Amino acid sequence: MPKELVIAIVMFVSDSVLDVFRQTGAYLKGHFRLTSGLHSNEYLQCALVLQHPSIAARFGTDLAGRLPVSHLVASPAIGGLIIGHEVARAQGGRFIFTERDGAGKMTLRRGFQVTPGETAVVIEDVVTTGGSTREVIQLLQAEGVQVLGAGSIIDRSGGKVDLGVPRVALETLTVTSWQPEDCPLCKEGVPVEKPGSRPTA
Repeated sequence: MPKELVIAIVMFVSDSVLDVFRQTGAYLKGHFRLTSGLHSNEYLQCALVLQHPSIAARFGTDLAGRLPVSHLVASPAIGGLIIGHEVARAQGGRFIFTERDGAGKMTLRRGFQVTPGETAVVIEDVVTTGGSTREVIQLLQAEGVQVLGAGSIIDRSGGKVDLGVPRVALETLTVTSWQPEDCPLCKEGVPVEKPGSRPTA
């Protein structure tokens, strides 16, 4: 039986999102530099989960059902692309994504356009500080779009992040993280890894 099918069967038996991360090897332990710049001894590599289309579809459907139906779904590249697309598919709307320009500012490119008065939800794979999601929300609001809510597969903040709109997650965790200067793993000399999509500065 193909590995993807085995994982999908197990997932539908278990309601635990974290079980799926463990089964796909996406729950990592070590010393990591997060996209936010914080350091942590845990990392959730959503790409390893979302490489399985059946799991991505299930997560997208679950998230879509917890959010208001909107005209469009928007995600920050690159982490939010697959799950954002699946949420849009489940809601029957269109999907767009934002990218950072040369100055690091989140922007719409590739001919994507929004219209004042449209409604949107913003989808990420993992929220830690909410920085990228917040930037997408602000970009859309500046264009006259009404952002109805935001969602993610994982919320690493323990539910503490405030995005100014209603927010949901399939799994909420309280994960230990540190500023680099306070990181005990750095002080122990443990090499740091940057497993995300953005290169280390």
